[in-house]
Amino acid sequence: MENNEHKINTHFDNDITHDTLALILAGGRGSRLHQMTDWRAKPAVPFGGKFRIIDFTLSNCVNSGVRRIGVVTQYKAQSLIRHIQHGWSFLDGRFKEFVELLPAQQRTAEETWYQGTADAVFQNVDILARHNAKYVLILGGDHIYKMDYGKLLAEHANKGADMTVACLEVPVQEATAFGVMGVNEDWQITSFAEKPDNPVPIPGQTENALVSMGIYVFNARFLYEQLIRDHGTDDSSHDFGKDLIPYLVPRYRVYAHRFMNSCVNMASGIPYWRDVGTLDAYWEANVDLISVTPELNLYDADWPIWTHQEQLPPAKFVFDDEDRRGQALDSSVSGGCIISGATVRHSLLFSNVKVNSYSVVEDSVILPNVIINRHARLRRVIVEKQCVIPEGLTVGYDAAADRHKFYVTDKGITLITPEMLGQPVHTAYS
Repeated sequence: MENNEHKINTHFDNDITHDTLALILAGGRGSRLHQMTDWRAKPAVPFGGKFRIIDFTLSNCVNSGVRRIGVVTQYKAQSLIRHIQHGWSFLDGRFKEFVELLPAQQRTAEETWYQGTADAVFQNVDILARHNAKYVLILGGDHIYKMDYGKLLAEHANKGADMTVACLEVPVQEATAFGVMGVNEDWQITSFAEKPDNPVPIPGQTENALVSMGIYVFNARFLYEQLIRDHGTDDSSHDFGKDLIPYLVPRYRVYAHRFMNSCVNMASGIPYWRDVGTLDAYWEANVDLISVTPELNLYDADWPIWTHQEQLPPAKFVFDDEDRRGQALDSSVSGGCIISGATVRHSLLFSNVKVNSYSVVEDSVILPNVIINRHARLRRVIVEKQCVIPEGLTVGYDAAADRHKFYVTDKGITLITPEMLGQPVHTAYS
């Protein structure tokens, strides 16, 4: 596989990406993020100081040259819809480039909402067919990673595949949470099991298993045929992992693509892919960005992450008295922030955060438009948008006390939302 990759030329890559329609499945809630997704879908959750989670998938599409994109929405989608309208309207429809929103509309005779991942695509099959693409790239909108889809698509075409599944290599003991594939020497998938108790290891790698990333390439006509067949199958749950892939593997040319071959900006040669679907994972992935050399490189001008951002003044740090010094140490501070006589350590602050005098913020992730009043002490917290932290509030030093008012994870990360503070929601989750 590695040798074949070097034979793929740029012209072929450009042709194949232009012939591709991407469909991002962004309708999920992400309930393991608890109150962070009470009013927004998981792909709309802020990440990394200025982005939303879905920006990474959208940016991968644009940077790869795949610029015909549909975004399928369902659960509490207004925040996501507004973000895409504001931040992703720069593609030029005159050149057949677009990001098209596809909300759940009960478009079948049964008049149901999306019943599964495959059903979400099936209910939009007439819209997809109208774009006359040769390939359809199915993506999730709720993971953090940088991937060149052009390499995935080229490999799919070179192998003459009907379907290709992008795959991660993970320790066997962790693979029970994924769809696990068995492959032959040509990386054709020979077996597929959804969340098996005993995952099949990769040939020659007894400690690792090959798991699905939920990223699929289909020949367009083949996909439409299989969606129609699956829709007419009474006992199907209409899901790619549970139904379509197990049906297709023994009957058609279904191949695995190693993420290692298309990941962008690997630190130390290790592919970066994160499911920030729990509060602990979300906190860890954000805080890692503060590292001297983060595992995720956001400073690469050749593969930028695009987003909508307000025009904001630069961050400001005021007061330099011995007991009242505005400072941020080992931290990331976004535009519009004012650190006024307070100390911020090893924390990530999104836009328009105000930290007032004598307060201390440590090891924390503070989302946009938060006000932290005087003498507050916050440690290992996630503070939701629009929170006003009361003067003198202390959180993160006594987990038992914090649990009476806030949500505390098993690893001791505390989530603070406006509701928990008895404050109105307003547009907190927009």
